Amino acid sequence: MLYHAHELQTAWLNSASAMASIGSEWLTNPRNPLAYSGIGPVAGSALEVFAHATIRRGKPQFDIESVNVKGKDDPVAETLVLHRAFGDLKRFRRANLPDDAPSVLIVAPMSGHFATLLRGTVERMVENAEVYITDWHDARDIPLSEGRFDLDDYIDYIIEFLQTIAERNEGAPAHVVAVCQPSVPALAATALMNGAKDKATPKTLTMMGGPIDTRESPTTVNDMAMKRPLSWFRQNVIATVPAQYPGAGRRVYPGFMQLASFMSMNLGGHILSHYEMYKHLVAGDDESAQQTKDFYDEYRSVCDMTAEFYLQTVEEVFQEHSLPNNAFEHRGKVIDLGDIKQTALLAVEGERDDISGLGQTKAALPLARNLSEDKKRYYMAEGAGHYGIFNGSKWRTKVAPVVEQFIATHG
Repeated sequence: MLYHAHELQTAWLNSASAMASIGSEWLTNPRNPLAYSGIGPVAGSALEVFAHATIRRGKPQFDIESVNVKGKDDPVAETLVLHRAFGDLKRFRRANLPDDAPSVLIVAPMSGHFATLLRGTVERMVENAEVYITDWHDARDIPLSEGRFDLDDYIDYIIEFLQTIAERNEGAPAHVVAVCQPSVPALAATALMNGAKDKATPKTLTMMGGPIDTRESPTTVNDMAMKRPLSWFRQNVIATVPAQYPGAGRRVYPGFMQLASFMSMNLGGHILSHYEMYKHLVAGDDESAQQTKDFYDEYRSVCDMTAEFYLQTVEEVFQEHSLPNNAFEHRGKVIDLGDIKQTALLAVEGERDDISGLGQTKAALPLARNLSEDKKRYYMAEGAGHYGIFNGSKWRTKVAPVVEQFIATHG
């Protein structure tokens, strides 16, 4: 009933959003005398904010047409390299990229948002690298006939994608950048590939704001996962996809639940952002208002996760701390992080990260006990929050140069 109730609410809000949008356009139309009175811009702006906040959103596009390198705009080509039921491998390459540029696989989180949340990450990295990214699908659109998807499958996808990239590059391995949640499965996949002496073993692994050991500086997200038994999550946040979607009958953790959780963590900040957008609209500052709209267009575009993946992540990562306790299994085999002897590791954290606290990502470095110290590096981005370490000005000017230097050093 949870999913059905949400669908009813969404249908009602879509109608209200459409009516509000019509009202806003009418009140601010130059041919309407009210547009030149005090009430027109004020009421019209309020309706526009409401319409934007309540409209239903689908999956965004990356829409990276070009990047500016040394004062010149180079076009960027986006191609689908590999299609799989639960996620695709996409490639971005700019024109005039040097032949010896590194290949980088960005592993996007499967945590309620689409991979397009990392658009800024791709835009910056594509300046100096051939960039691949994991483009995860919305679980509600995947038929039951495609089977299940859990952490084991996630790790398998990472390994297959890395092997595919190496094959395309005549055997040359790629570098990996794992953003947030996938730091755990990416580190596990790296250990497996090192242990198997896989020729596609990544040269470097950069983990950014990842929950390797959530016992370090626990945040609100960590506390929520620890305070309740797994049965509570199974009974209260897992829903069944309704009949109108291709994935009808699949058990999922709905994206709207994750969005509600994230919004509630900083509700005051979100309210203030919308109030600022309202003031910009009233003042006629459409450019500033559009910046806020663009952010929330992406932030509110959410997707569902399979129930097995979500529940396994809660249990293994946030409750049992299986990876740092040397008890994390893949297909029944315990993963030994001591097998990492080849791949250089970089841990990146944000000073003000309220999702993955300081020390949680850094914990990966001592766990790779057999990796030489000259292949380990830690970097803390001063003043950066969780999103700031992979998006925005701090990412572009502070974090990305560190990542690129690390890749160059161990490439």
